[in-house]
Amino acid sequence: MQLYDQQIPSRLLLGTAQYPSPAILQYAIRESGAGIVTVSLRREAADGSGSGFWDTLRDLNVRVLPNTAGCHSVKEAVTTAHMAREVFGTDWIKLEVIGHADTLQPDVFGLVEAARVLSADGFKVFPYTTDDLVVGERLLEAGCEVLMPWGAPIGSGRGLQNPDALRSMRAHFPGVPLIVDAGIGRPSDAAQAMELGMDAVLLNTAVAKAGDPVGMARAMAMAIEAGRQGFNADPMDRRDLAAPSTPVLGLAELA
Repeated sequence: MQLYDQQIPSRLLLGTAQYPSPAILQYAIRESGAGIVTVSLRREAADGSGSGFWDTLRDLNVRVLPNTAGCHSVKEAVTTAHMAREVFGTDWIKLEVIGHADTLQPDVFGLVEAARVLSADGFKVFPYTTDDLVVGERLLEAGCEVLMPWGAPIGSGRGLQNPDALRSMRAHFPGVPLIVDAGIGRPSDAAQAMELGMDAVLLNTAVAKAGDPVGMARAMAMAIEAGRQGFNADPMDRRDLAAPSTPVLGLAELA
């Protein structure tokens, strides 16, 4: 998978918040095979674990994708992105501009504006967005080369609440990397996203809050691989009626 100018070895992106311990986080990342992990500058700085946490990630040799989690305005998101570039030494940024406190739905108007500002300043923007086609077009016009539509509200574990919309995005943006971000709760959700033709899945809470985070990380990795292979194998179309797998011709006629 290629994202901007980089080849990424895994289609699973993993968040780093809410794990029971740094050791479990390390084991989960290793078992997931994730090539990218997301980090919130604001949250890590707030809990005082900054330097030790950063050392943990460096030991894992994975690419860090800072995010602007918790930002509710364009100015806040842009400022946080610039701080993250200084701290983590990368021009990659997962852009979040939250518009609704309960659902954490993106403010798509602020998102497009912030994406335009950051892209012009040399950032490679990964926008957390809705599954709206028009918003997706505006983000690409603003300079984004990746879209990250939500599956369901962040941390809800509800799976894909609108798979038809994601299927439409895949058809409408055939050459654009699409990464489902948020709402994945179970391996079956991740497999479904990949079967729809998504390029990758980003998840956090489903692994971090599982009874066995390491086991769940391994399960998510396998589900994503299975879903991708299933998509590439061109699944059969659904039918309203049964279709016999055994030929009817040649059956014995009993008087």
